[in-house]
Amino acid sequence: MSIKLNQLVISLKETGEVVQRPAEDLGFVVLDHHQITFSMAVMQHFAMNNTAVIFCDARHHPASMMMHLETHQTQSRLYQVQAAAGLPLKKKLWKQTIKQKLRNQGGVLDVSGQQGEPLRYLAKKVKSGDSTNCEARGARTYWPSLFGLAFRRQRFGSPPNHMLNYGYAILRAATARALMGSGLLPALGIHHKNKYNAFCLADDIMEPYRPFVDLHVSELHDSGLHADELTIEHKKELLQLLTSDVSISGKTRPLMMALSETTASLSRCFTGEQKKIAYPVL
Repeated sequence: MSIKLNQLVISLKETGEVVQRPAEDLGFVVLDHHQITFSMAVMQHFAMNNTAVIFCDARHHPASMMMHLETHQTQSRLYQVQAAAGLPLKKKLWKQTIKQKLRNQGGVLDVSGQQGEPLRYLAKKVKSGDSTNCEARGARTYWPSLFGLAFRRQRFGSPPNHMLNYGYAILRAATARALMGSGLLPALGIHHKNKYNAFCLADDIMEPYRPFVDLHVSELHDSGLHADELTIEHKKELLQLLTSDVSISGKTRPLMMALSETTASLSRCFTGEQKKIAYPVL
């Protein structure tokens, strides 16, 4: 990969084919081959355009990502108000997050021909900070209803866990990119806390978006596109999720744009300009 006249140039050595794309139009780049080479100018270009670069490991799973450190004109001020956010505010924001996650999980079950009402009912019971652990209670109903009684949601579990993992990894990168674009620090979460995790806030904010991955994976699985190992076809299909339409604030937006709307609203919650995070509705 190289840069020429603000175009990303991809040269395929085996075939001699050359592909060019406007570098500033790329939101995400997934690098999934150990023989890929690129110039420093490519990475600088990606950084300046807030392009999330995802590196995959030997098992073709996303392993790390590169983000630009300066993506917002008032970044320093927003870091300060984000760091100063008190526990009551964080608990309120986490309550909103889990309520919408449960509602969206109910929407997934409705679309899949299952009963989503129990999850929407549970969403009404969520308290500040989800002190009664409604999220986990909902999961015990959600996963068996979506993938069958034998399914267990585990990182290294049986299929379609591998497709869920890949979809979540891409969603996590997209969320981290949107957070940085809104001037927020992905490491400072409102609920998740781990000194080894640089993306705690991304893990928080992506929760109501996870059901969109779940529905996509369920549809792929039901259509017969499933295997013990991830294929190129799986990855192509899962990457399409970022450009799929979702409903947010009464408008239809591509999921990638909806994430930016969500993170911008979170920024305003930290500054006191707004009380609710804008999340998509499934």
